[in-house]
Amino acid sequence: MTFERVRARIGRVGLGLVGAGMIAAALSISPVLAQQAAPTPAATPTATPAPPPSPTATPSPSPTLTPAPGATPAPAAPSNDSSTGQTLDLTARPAALMEGKASWDDGFAAITGSFALINGELAKAGLKPAGRPIAVFVETDDSGFKYRAMVPVESAPEGKTSLSEAIKLGQTPAGKAMRFEHRGSYQDIDATYEAITAYLDERGIEAGNLFVEEYLNEVKAPDDPNLQVDIFVLLK
Repeated sequence: MTFERVRARIGRVGLGLVGAGMIAAALSISPVLAQQAAPTPAATPTATPAPPPSPTATPSPSPTLTPAPGATPAPAAPSNDSSTGQTLDLTARPAALMEGKASWDDGFAAITGSFALINGELAKAGLKPAGRPIAVFVETDDSGFKYRAMVPVESAPEGKTSLSEAIKLGQTPAGKAMRFEHRGSYQDIDATYEAITAYLDERGIEAGNLFVEEYLNEVKAPDDPNLQVDIFVLLK
C-alpha cells in the first residue's frame, strides 16, 4: 500500500478545507503568535501581577512504539511551523494481535472492540499488556479499511504462535517513522491526517506502506474530546 491509498481516508473531507489554523489545531501545535501593537494608554495603571499557578505534573503513559536503542530522534519542527512531526526509528516488540475490517463510520468501535477481545485472551493466558494498544492500518479505500489491532506483551509464550483462533502472536512495526499527535475526538482525526499529508508534501517526504495509531488513553465514544493518539507514518 502506498501513501496515496492512505489519502483515501483524507479525501473524504478534502485537502482544500484545511487552513493553517485548522492544521495547527489538529496537530496540537503551539505556534509563536505574532504580537500585535497595542495602543498606548493615557495612563499606565500600576498592577500587581498574580503569582503563577503551581504546575501539576501529568505522568505520560508508557509508549508502545519506542525508538531503537541508541537512536536519537530528530528535533521536532520549530514552534512557528505548522506541524509537530518527529523522525525516529521504531523497534519491534512482541504483541498479541487480531485482524479486522471496518467502515470509516464504525472504525473507532471496531478498533476498541478488538483491543477488548485481545485483552480478554491475554487475561486467560495469564499475560499482561506491556504498553499502549496500537492499530496498524494495512489497507484503506473510500469505504473503509483493514487493520491489525495489537497489544504489546513482554514476551510471547514459548512455542506459541496464537492465543486463540482469532488472536495471533506477532511483532509491532519497526523502521524509520514520523510521529504526529492527535488530541481531540476520533471524529476529528481526519483533519489531523490532512495536516500530516500537507506536512509531508511540503517537505517532499515519501511515506511507506503503513501508518499506525497508538492510543495513549481510553475513551468510550468517538466524540470524546479527551482522546490522545500518536500517529506514526512509516517512511521509505
